[in-house]
Amino acid sequence: MKLRPAEVLTRVALIGMGAFTAVPVLSVFQPAQLESTYGVTNLEPMVLTLLQHRGVFQLLAGVAMVWAAFRPDVRVPVAAAVIVAKGSALTLTVTRPEAQALASTGIQVVDAICIALLAVIAIRSVRDGRRVVAGRKDAVVGAPAS
Repeated sequence: MKLRPAEVLTRVALIGMGAFTAVPVLSVFQPAQLESTYGVTNLEPMVLTLLQHRGVFQLLAGVAMVWAAFRPDVRVPVAAAVIVAKGSALTLTVTRPEAQALASTGIQVVDAICIALLAVIAIRSVRDGRRVVAGRKDAVVGAPAS
């Protein structure tokens, strides 16, 4: 089965965003990288634990996006969850001047781009799912059209 160009781009985007999103898990193994990533030093044990825990959640979000690259039926819920997670992180950061001063502008820009791309992917997935269901009664919502 040959994939449509839009499907190939969607898969590449989800895999790329998933890989980027999973990077903070490195803090579990290399806590010192938190300084370059988040601009924080001399972490109290609980703050370190919370940031490492966040890294594990970022890994899960990244894995979910890679999974969604190959499973169109999970794209909408995965996209919605990651949009909420990334959107809340951006909102919390930009509404706190002290946090914004320490935040990486590059990471914030990439997260905003990810949110926009995930919204497009979710909208297309819903639209494509409706088109498939309208064309075949036995179709599964979100499954690729044959």
